[in-house]
Amino acid sequence: MAKVAQEMVEKAGVNLNQLIELLVNNAAAELTTYYYYTILRVNLIGQEGETIKEIAETARIEDRNHFEALIPRIYELGGKLPESMVEFHNCSACPPASLPKNPTDVKAILTVLVEAERCAVRGYTNICNLTAGKDHRTYDLAQAILNEEIEHESWFSEFLGEGPSGHFLRRGETSPFVSKFLK
Repeated sequence: MAKVAQEMVEKAGVNLNQLIELLVNNAAAELTTYYYYTILRVNLIGQEGETIKEIAETARIEDRNHFEALIPRIYELGGKLPESMVEFHNCSACPPASLPKNPTDVKAILTVLVEAERCAVRGYTNICNLTAGKDHRTYDLAQAILNEEIEHESWFSEFLGEGPSGHFLRRGETSPFVSKFLK
């Protein structure tokens, strides 16, 4: 763990225990979302489902990347992941993105996807607000994840007919904002 990093975060007025809990809970949300998005993506079938599958896959992979990017910061700040996967799942900052009762209802799957992204946007906005001007490294990480989560929400909300977002699917590149934290 990084003692000076912890000291500086606390000196800046950030409640270190609260921040670690938020980071762990959001890491849990990212990993569980990766898992649930796998199930959702597999069920995106037929002509309507196939049009969404690539976007769901990009969001799924990027959520895994978000999980991977959060882990070093959690440990730098003196935190750790729960030893039990069940405990980790249950501390998720967002509810499970479970398959709807009718697994062939593409609109219902889209609603699950967009609501999961909206929960993530709220979570990372909260972390950004907590760390802005106080914990530059965590802020930078949370802001990078937030940028990608906003794009995910925009992609899914367009398919629900909520209006144009101006965002486009990335070709050949995943996690353009978070990739610097994965090196």
